[in-house]
Amino acid sequence: MNATGIVPGLAPLADRYDSYLVDLWGCLHDGVRPFPAALDALERLRAGGGKRVCFLSNGPRRIASLIRRLDDMGVPRSLYDAVMSSGESAWAALRHRDDPWHARLGRRCLHVGPERDNDVREGNGLDIVERVEDADFILCTGIDGWDETVEDYEPLLAAGAARALPMVCANPDLVVHIGEKLSLCAGSLAVRYVELGGDVAWHGKPDGAVFARALEALGDPDPDPARALMIGDGLRTDIAGGNAYGIDTLFLSGGIHEEEVGAPPDPARLAARSAELGVSPTWATTALRW
Repeated sequence: MNATGIVPGLAPLADRYDSYLVDLWGCLHDGVRPFPAALDALERLRAGGGKRVCFLSNGPRRIASLIRRLDDMGVPRSLYDAVMSSGESAWAALRHRDDPWHARLGRRCLHVGPERDNDVREGNGLDIVERVEDADFILCTGIDGWDETVEDYEPLLAAGAARALPMVCANPDLVVHIGEKLSLCAGSLAVRYVELGGDVAWHGKPDGAVFARALEALGDPDPDPARALMIGDGLRTDIAGGNAYGIDTLFLSGGIHEEEVGAPPDPARLAARSAELGVSPTWATTALRW
């Protein structure tokens, strides 16, 4: 693996790339409010002209819902050209069923997740059921309460695995910051489901399909991967996905990996953790800032 370049912010990289895929949670905002330095960085980037930005989120909601949330937070639409999400990917797969795995699913869906994620299950022909015994498959978008644990869902997960119900995971992230608090994401439940013998389809980063859709959303029919940059704080999602898709990455160490690699990033600790996960960030910095 090549050594990761440590940079003070986005400014030294701005001339290298034309297309920017930017994670949302932990990068642009903390789930409650946007980071002023991140907004400033994107404003400066866009001021130079010719730079295209797509927010690429593992949020288990559809694009319109995410845009409304960004509006509510006060994120100017002038800072980005497009949005792509794992929720949109999951919705499309359940709607179109144009691959063998999703084609074999039934229509009776047990939704594990909060009501705010309901748009992922709406308008795609699903019949929502309330019991494992009545379901053909499980759609997992997250936990109902921010303080819940995987153990709280163990009976449901065990029952689903015992019935060999497939699971569609609409957010591969394991954890996320809500303000200062760390909370579980759907990925943690899906990992446990796999441990119990369950079969899971993962939507969102690091899957290459969502990277392709994000670059397509920027309107370039033939984007140059060498001129694209993925920015995010998740080594196993943002960075792994960028590596797999073949684009450069900027890792933000001040997010969910801060205790492991430090903020500012410690090169030795970052190299060790990256090697453990089999990923290779091109660049690293503390947070999205200019």
